[in-house]
Amino acid sequence: MSVFRENLLNGKVAFVTGGGSGIGQRIAERFAEHGAKVMLVGRRQEKLDAAAAAIQAKGGTAGTAATDVRDYAGMEAALARTRAEFGEIDIVLCGAAGNFPAPVLGMSANGFKAVIDIDLVGTFNTCRAAYEHLRKPGASVIAISASHAFQPIANQAHVCAGKAGVDLLIKTLAIEWGPAGVRCNCITPGPTAETEGMARLAPTEAARKGVEARVPLQRFGTKDELADLALFLCSSAAAYITGGIYLCDGGSSLSRSGSVTPE
Repeated sequence: MSVFRENLLNGKVAFVTGGGSGIGQRIAERFAEHGAKVMLVGRRQEKLDAAAAAIQAKGGTAGTAATDVRDYAGMEAALARTRAEFGEIDIVLCGAAGNFPAPVLGMSANGFKAVIDIDLVGTFNTCRAAYEHLRKPGASVIAISASHAFQPIANQAHVCAGKAGVDLLIKTLAIEWGPAGVRCNCITPGPTAETEGMARLAPTEAARKGVEARVPLQRFGTKDELADLALFLCSSAAAYITGGIYLCDGGSSLSRSGSVTPE
């Protein structure tokens, strides 16, 4: 349950990539709980349908658009349909991401490019195609980043490169789009429970305990905690906040650079 008062986003429209699962899905649910109409975007229609049904079952409004963030024309079409069905877009959440553990010498060029294309190019495609549909002034763009952007991690070169690009892209958009009244920020999660990413990067109980031991708060974060941060950043309470990288990681990024062991 959200810690905020009800209906912070009443009457607003949110476009959420990666909205069919994981962190993106939970953020979309939180937006809907607070009155936003939500368009869920992802590659798998069945996941989107299930996520939308869960929102609708609680009285929320949700639509779906099955497309790939790497497909610019597909993103244009999804955004145009969102505008036509729901109206001007107030919130864009860039949550689509890719990851797999591998050292550089064990990674193909296609594998590296796939993560860069999903994380960085996908964020660009989403933001660039969304601009004409945004409510101006008043819109909020949020990208889900990672501590990989500033903390090198072995076996994660593709994610480190992609997320570093995302951080600087969002900061640049904050400068360029600020005069139009569009705010742009990043959220940087730490190890988060019940996510596909942690299932891949810490697949065993021993690995999970090892990760928790390196977190100053000694636990994984939750998707609800990330959803509450996203809710704050797109609410009127954050009206003068733009160009920021906001960590929600239990202090995990304060530790030294680490490694992710491939499965």
